[in-house]
Amino acid sequence: MTDWYPNDGLRKRAPIGVANTGAAYAPVDEDPQDREDDKTFKPQRRPQMVPIWPTTTQQWIIPALLSVAALFTRLYKIGSADFVVWDEAHFGKFAGHYIKRRFYFDVHPPLGKMINGLAGFIAGFNGTFEFESGHQYPQELNYTVMRIVNALFGAAMIPLAYFTAIQLHFSKPASFLMAIMVLCDIALMTISRFILLDSMLLFFTTLSVFCLTVFRNLQRTAPFSKEWWTWLFATGVSIGAVASVKWVGLFAVALVGLHTIEDLWEMLGDLKMPPSHYARHWMARIAGLILTPIAIYLFSFVIHFAILNRSGPGDAQMSSLFQAHLLGNDFDQNPLELAYGSKVTLKNNGHGGGLLHSHVQRYPTGSEQQQVTCYHHKDSNNDWIITKPWGEEKQSGFGDEIEFVKDGDLIRLVHAQTGRNLHSHSVKAPVTTSQNEVSCYGNSTLGDANDLWKVEKVDDMVDRQSPRIRSLTTRFRLRHNLQGCLLRSHAVSLPQWGFKQAEVVCQKNGDPNNRNHMWNIEQHWNDDLPPGGKGAYRSKFLKDFIDLNVAMWTSNNALTPDPDKEPDALTSKPYQWPLMLVGLRMCSWADDARKFWLIGNPVVWWGSTASLVTFLLVLGIYGIRWKRRYSDWERPGTWDNFYFAGKIGFVGWVLHYAPFWIMGRVTYLHHYFPALYFAIITFTFLADHLASKLPGPLHFTAISLLGLLVVSNFVYFQDFAYGFTGPAHEYRNRKWVSSWNLHD
Repeated sequence: MTDWYPNDGLRKRAPIGVANTGAAYAPVDEDPQDREDDKTFKPQRRPQMVPIWPTTTQQWIIPALLSVAALFTRLYKIGSADFVVWDEAHFGKFAGHYIKRRFYFDVHPPLGKMINGLAGFIAGFNGTFEFESGHQYPQELNYTVMRIVNALFGAAMIPLAYFTAIQLHFSKPASFLMAIMVLCDIALMTISRFILLDSMLLFFTTLSVFCLTVFRNLQRTAPFSKEWWTWLFATGVSIGAVASVKWVGLFAVALVGLHTIEDLWEMLGDLKMPPSHYARHWMARIAGLILTPIAIYLFSFVIHFAILNRSGPGDAQMSSLFQAHLLGNDFDQNPLELAYGSKVTLKNNGHGGGLLHSHVQRYPTGSEQQQVTCYHHKDSNNDWIITKPWGEEKQSGFGDEIEFVKDGDLIRLVHAQTGRNLHSHSVKAPVTTSQNEVSCYGNSTLGDANDLWKVEKVDDMVDRQSPRIRSLTTRFRLRHNLQGCLLRSHAVSLPQWGFKQAEVVCQKNGDPNNRNHMWNIEQHWNDDLPPGGKGAYRSKFLKDFIDLNVAMWTSNNALTPDPDKEPDALTSKPYQWPLMLVGLRMCSWADDARKFWLIGNPVVWWGSTASLVTFLLVLGIYGIRWKRRYSDWERPGTWDNFYFAGKIGFVGWVLHYAPFWIMGRVTYLHHYFPALYFAIITFTFLADHLASKLPGPLHFTAISLLGLLVVSNFVYFQDFAYGFTGPAHEYRNRKWVSSWNLHD
């Protein structure tokens, strides 16, 4: 019988000569003792192979048991909380938008939210429930089905972790231990039991690591075989999927990319490899690990745009031309050409640009005049009236003869709600102090030449020859008549006194072709002009895709803590995560409420963090021993396996954890969960490696005791995942760290 478990401390002998059986295989190390025991041994050019999947019913027992345990722990009492828990308020609402096909905006890519939308459709959700935090679910909404879909992704992580450990050449007990750590971590289990994105993010992260390990093993043993190609593209699909759920998935892409670069660099030193063969490796990886993930990511947005074809709450984040094709808006009522006396909204053409906006609040510094900003939500404070310069207005209004605005005209922009004029002067802008402030000043009788702006037509998608300004399709600049600066909006947000809206300045020096200097008419009202209809308005997918992703990036970066406010009780700092210094309350903490507390399994979290430091120490000791000419890696392939497993665990953890130290945005405990998975890999790998120095029975005993500690902690803390009622102080004996906010 073929031995499926490579490098097993209890079973080290593997069969010989199975490299060409046609099955998908992963390598197992040769034991030098086999050369002496087996007189029929013939040298192999590549490492021996074992099947990737179990080949007998007996070998399927452990993965099957793990899968049953995963389903039970993830699904048990999953519908017990009949109210909106934590971020279900966001992601459940997004599911409703897909069902009602209303365009919305969010900082995350769409794949996970579309899966939640599909879950809602399966559950019979009609999209009307607003998912307000803490509100009870209506009887007609089967929220349990939506949670189950998320839980299935969380459950699938456990057998995947087991198979990944096999591919990393862990022993059978250690492979089982790694799956148990994922199974019995309270935080990983809790996060997968609600309508969120994290279970999908973690599943695709786990899948990416598994596919990478299989592909790496096939690269060593059967390059360019059918199985090699299959797992190459499976890796590309999985990293494309993880990046399409949350951008945190890009760290998994980076891990695969770094391994690929290292792999190609090593092959470059193989002088026996023909250049054409080396080039083929490059082309294969470009196709499988670059083009495939990009295609998956793009395709998720193709589906996203196709489903959300109705006007919704996220319209203002997109270009005016994109909005024009959505059902339910009134852009077809826009008059085609801009005239004096028209009321309009002005859309900035920068990626993710907002609408020119003003409100009665004033700047706290500078001129202390009325604020002007860019705003991404539609309201009446975005409305402006196109008016002639001072002294050129007609006393009786604008008369029966329509006068259209042309390229080169001087105009005034009057804020419809307050009657003040769009204004600029030689006063420093509030944030970008190198530029001039833009404000609103005066009224219908009070003003000066600083209220005048020159219209500079840039281009038009329909009529490039006419000097007139058209709704939606014409891009133009507004140049200040006295200062010569250009009206500009950019990604800089004002402080809280400006409601975190985008700053608007008058740019003195800069590239006039920068999109942030360009504007277009989005909505246009003029009773003296006929509606234009929708026929002339077309957007392009690639432009819409770029606009939305830049808007996502800009909004993500704007999620910064307010220095003038007390920190949110739910937020935490990256330094607190590895030592599990904080937990996260996911709902009301009233005595009679069902409560969920997001906290990890102490053995898993503290042990995995300790293993990261220990791994570096062990690596340093081996480095010293190597320098002193000690031979620790006599068996073929043992160093390669040690190095690869350590690299996946430790480098994967660094890539998923370190970036949060430099991020300006607010952070939460669940941001650590992908990094935790890699810390678990390191923990299991190091425990297996050190225990393998012991005799076989002691190796098994050490791993088993560690597993028992993990399970016992799970049993002790499980109420926090399944929900508990009554006063939280009844659980004060479970408050092991003074900073835990369990019952304070």
